[in-house]
Amino acid sequence: MNAIPMAGHGQGDKLWQWFDEEPGLRVAIVTGKGRKAFCCGADLKEQAERIRSPEKPESVHFSNGGFMGLSKREGKKPVIAAVNGFALGGGFEIVLNCDMVIASPTAQFRLPEVKWGLWAASGGLARVARTFGMQMASEIALAGRTLSAKEAEGFGFARVSASQDSLLNEAVKLAKEVANMSPDAVVISRAGLRQTWETASVERAAQLTDNRYAKDLLEGENLSIGLTAFTNKQKPEWVPSKL
Repeated sequence: MNAIPMAGHGQGDKLWQWFDEEPGLRVAIVTGKGRKAFCCGADLKEQAERIRSPEKPESVHFSNGGFMGLSKREGKKPVIAAVNGFALGGGFEIVLNCDMVIASPTAQFRLPEVKWGLWAASGGLARVARTFGMQMASEIALAGRTLSAKEAEGFGFARVSASQDSLLNEAVKLAKEVANMSPDAVVISRAGLRQTWETASVERAAQLTDNRYAKDLLEGENLSIGLTAFTNKQKPEWVPSKL
C-alpha cells in the first residue's frame, strides 16, 4: 500500500530539492508502485511501535517539504501526481499539493486520520478546505468521506485517465507538454498560481510574483529565444532556467 516510514520524509525532501536544482529537469511525475495504491499515508505500525516503546518517543518531525517532502513543498518546478489507486492520509496530502493531478478511474481520496485518533498534520487540512470548500472539506476531514476519481474530477481537482493502463502514458504526455514550454515562463507562472493560492489578495499575489521573478525573466536568455523563434516561425530551443 506504499506507506511512508519516518525516514522517507527527509529522503523525499532531499530528492525534491535536487530536482529543483538539477538544470536538465523541468517537470516531475509522482506515482505509486503497483496498481492498488498511490500511497496510503504514514506507516502506522511504525508509529504504534514508537508509542509503545518503553523509551519516551521523540516527537514526529516532518521535513520542511512535509510528508515525503511534497505535501508542503513550495519548490520551483511543477510536479504531476499520477494517482493509480488509494490516496489516503499523507498520500492525499501529497496529491493536494501537486500542481496537476491525473487519476485512474479506480483512484480514491480520503483523510482517515480521525478514525485512528490523528489529524492531517502535514498541510492537508488547509489545502483540502481551499480546494473543496469548507463544507465538503469538513465531510472529508471530520467524517472520513471518500472521494472517487469522478467526484474529484467534478471539483476540478483531478483529470480522470481513460483507463488504469493509460494513466502513466497520459501523465507523461502532460509532462512533455509542460517541458516544451519556456522553463523560465513555467517557473514564474507556477509561482504566480501558488502565490495566489496562498495569499488572500489577488493583486498582492501578482505583485509579489512580479517582484520576485519579472526582472530576471525579462533579462533572461529564454525570452530572447522565444521571441526569436516566434518571429522566425521556428521551434524554440530552450536553455535551462536560471530563475
